[in-house]
Amino acid sequence: MAVKADPFLQRKLIDLAALDKALAGAMHRRRTLPELAVIAELSTRVATLRDTVVVSQTEVGDLDRAARKAEQEIDQVRTRSRRDAERLASGAGNARDMENLQHEIQSLARRQGVLEDDALELMERRETAESALTAATTQLATAQQELTAAQTRRDDAFADVDDQSGRLRGERTALVAALPGDLVALYERIHASGKVAAAMLNGARCEACRIDLDRVALSKIHTTGVDTVVRCDECGAILIRA
Repeated sequence: MAVKADPFLQRKLIDLAALDKALAGAMHRRRTLPELAVIAELSTRVATLRDTVVVSQTEVGDLDRAARKAEQEIDQVRTRSRRDAERLASGAGNARDMENLQHEIQSLARRQGVLEDDALELMERRETAESALTAATTQLATAQQELTAAQTRRDDAFADVDDQSGRLRGERTALVAALPGDLVALYERIHASGKVAAAMLNGARCEACRIDLDRVALSKIHTTGVDTVVRCDECGAILIRA
């Protein structure tokens, strides 16, 4: 059964379609804010840098422990070498003991040299690791600041979009309340399909799908009462006659 409505009320559907277009635009803007891509990229970078910082901290800690252990070993060798040197200097013991002490002192000296070389290498590695940790920490702080700034911009943009959407929904609710129920039901059914639900008929052209109607369809519309709602044969939009 054809839906009927005062032509003046039918024209209100153009306003309703404009509100729906504006709402769709606001939602599209919300979904496609440039900040969303920036936030995704920075979030990944922050997570990666956090992992890098943890790895660098662990490496520095491991090298510190290794350096302390090496220093302890060096101290032990020095202590033993000093004790042996004192015994050798005292001359307490037979010739064989003295000879053994000399060999041990020489062996300890070589051992101390190796340990000191190892300690120096550990120190250099520690400096490199500390530099890497400092760089990663600085990069993390910068990335986190950039992420926070992007999140703030996103939230501000969301607030603007949500405010706009709220005003548009308020206008839509008021407009729908002033229209006949069956007219609104038809409009909403078309709109729910994702199509433009109402548009002007300019000459032979439907402004929803931008297609010119054929003569038969156009003649049928022209001979239909102005209070009867007509639709485009091509896209199904409600056509508002000028």
